[in-house]
Amino acid sequence: MFKKILIANRGEIACRVIATARKMGIATVAVYSEADKEARHVQLADEAVLLGPAPSRESYLVADKIIAACKATGAEAVHPGYGFLSENEAFAKRCEDEGIAFIGPRHFSIAAMGDKIASKKLANEAKVNTIPGYNDAIESAEKAVEIAKGIGYPVMIKASAGGGGKGLRVAYNDKEALEGFTACQNEARNSFGDDRIFIEKFVEQPRHIEIQIVGDSHGNVVYLNERECSIQRRHQKVIEEAPSPFISDATRKAMGEQAVALAKAVKYQSAGTVEFVVGKDQDFYFLEMNTRLQVEHPVTECITGLDLVELMIRVAAGEKLPITQADVKRDGWAMECRINAEDPFRNFLPSTGRLVRFDPPTETMWQADTAHKLGVRVDTGVYDGGEIPMYYDSMIAKLIVHGKDRNDAIAKMREALNGFVIRGINSNIPFQAALLAHPDFVSGNFNTGFIAKHYAHGFRAEDVPHSDPDFLVALAAFVRRKSRERATGISGQLPGYGVKVGKDYVVVSLDAAGQHKYTAVHVDEFVGETGYASVQVGEKRYKISSPSRLNDIVISGEVNGQPFTAQMERGSPRNPLALVVQHNGTKLETVVVSPRMAELHKLMPFKAPPDMSKYVLSPMPGLLVDVAVQVGQRVQAGERVAVIEAMKMENVLFAAADGVVGKVLASKGESLVVDQPIVEFEK
Repeated sequence: MFKKILIANRGEIACRVIATARKMGIATVAVYSEADKEARHVQLADEAVLLGPAPSRESYLVADKIIAACKATGAEAVHPGYGFLSENEAFAKRCEDEGIAFIGPRHFSIAAMGDKIASKKLANEAKVNTIPGYNDAIESAEKAVEIAKGIGYPVMIKASAGGGGKGLRVAYNDKEALEGFTACQNEARNSFGDDRIFIEKFVEQPRHIEIQIVGDSHGNVVYLNERECSIQRRHQKVIEEAPSPFISDATRKAMGEQAVALAKAVKYQSAGTVEFVVGKDQDFYFLEMNTRLQVEHPVTECITGLDLVELMIRVAAGEKLPITQADVKRDGWAMECRINAEDPFRNFLPSTGRLVRFDPPTETMWQADTAHKLGVRVDTGVYDGGEIPMYYDSMIAKLIVHGKDRNDAIAKMREALNGFVIRGINSNIPFQAALLAHPDFVSGNFNTGFIAKHYAHGFRAEDVPHSDPDFLVALAAFVRRKSRERATGISGQLPGYGVKVGKDYVVVSLDAAGQHKYTAVHVDEFVGETGYASVQVGEKRYKISSPSRLNDIVISGEVNGQPFTAQMERGSPRNPLALVVQHNGTKLETVVVSPRMAELHKLMPFKAPPDMSKYVLSPMPGLLVDVAVQVGQRVQAGERVAVIEAMKMENVLFAAADGVVGKVLASKGESLVVDQPIVEFEK
């Protein structure tokens, strides 16, 4: 067995590999860019080596620097994680040539299966059913349009070396094919150093279901069941689960056996994933093979009790697989939510900066102890006070739960999301909460078009309706009463001017139209020692008990005998006196006052926000890579104005209305902050 391995990656996957290596007694070496010098994976590893500047093409993608780091530290093997060099045939070959074990498949397997064009040809030769398409590299955007017409719209334009949703577009007409080809080529070149593009027919209303396989150097290959990955946004997975709520045992077996046969055809060693598109009648087509560890591997670990990273390390060290196909279990139900640094209420634009507060839910299942049953697991590469840089992908953490069945897993995930505290940047937790509560998701009635169908016009606060909004009001009143009770005990109060505690309150909040709403609340039977109160809101009564302290952000307890977890904070950017309640993805900003104060509050004038409609503002921190307009130019609504690059993705800004450009306020190459004006239109 290896004594020391180097992890050629960053973030949560680097931390994940370190956890298993530590369990196995293997020393670890981290590599990092200048932007990651304070990163968690650097702190966790036994040694760390600086690679270079922040851009990945100057650090994590430079094979020479990785090899040099191995030699300098004496690392015997390299685990590439996912992304970066994980599916780079030349890097795997270079490691082999240098006598460094590559903890992944052999270079010839990556060449045959990791390349999407090559893998499709191989699948065709093996008589595996594949989706119609053009499986050679396309040389120009014009040629792409011609091919797309021949196949018939809609088509999927894909980078041959792509992954993680990058270098991928769906086109429904010639214009989208022309623009999509160029965008895919640019993203692929920047992310993977390979701009080859191919096209295939887009199967509408498909399921994305993948089979996890693992093979060794002795010819053994097994499949570890499937993962349901159909909940996607812009072809990036959002929620994954295992098993799938859709396929039958017969289909599972057929897909698994086909995946194993394909892997054996290329003498596959290590963990890998064969992806399938599955139709409504459970007919399935080979899509591609990912010759690496997948982001969503934890759900497979939960239901099988296997540590995939450990299996990869043991296989790379020449050991036989310790299991046969008959040994593979399918125990319970697991789900994973990808917690990303993005603002779902601003079209999911990246949100970078400092994590002022990062407090994930309590783990009951350790990431390298996959045999632990039914619990919560958090895989992350960040920490409280750390930085989310703009140079890499947007993932903050992966939240994984393991339940006895699907409904139990959904309930566990919703509760875990309620207790996940992230401040300083925005996250997609409200969106995840909305998905988990959606009736079609709960029933398992979905496909890869689920998000596009239900959130076609973006995601808004009203898309997370709370099942009992009065509970949020009651909770705010409960916390206010608790704080008033404590205030009565403060020493030094003047006689006759001490804090008085009443039972009647008014909770002032904003409704969906932005108007103030006044809700009368009565709080009685308050017992401060046990944290209990009875709260009357209209005709409803809430008996709330919670041992949580006033300065706790996460409040847990029981309401009417049922457990709950919510978040409560004092102060907001708009009002330092506010009490902000969050529960099940819904956020309610309140002010809890006496009835007399509520009467006076109604008389307060409302200050309208400034009119910024004449500006095009940067919706995120990022690099301004193009300004497509000039002063004096007449622009129509929907016309391209600027392009911002953030987290390896290009984001195009369009004009919201017709107008004439008055000023260009930012220059190409400039680093922008959120809401920085780029273009000003004449009024």
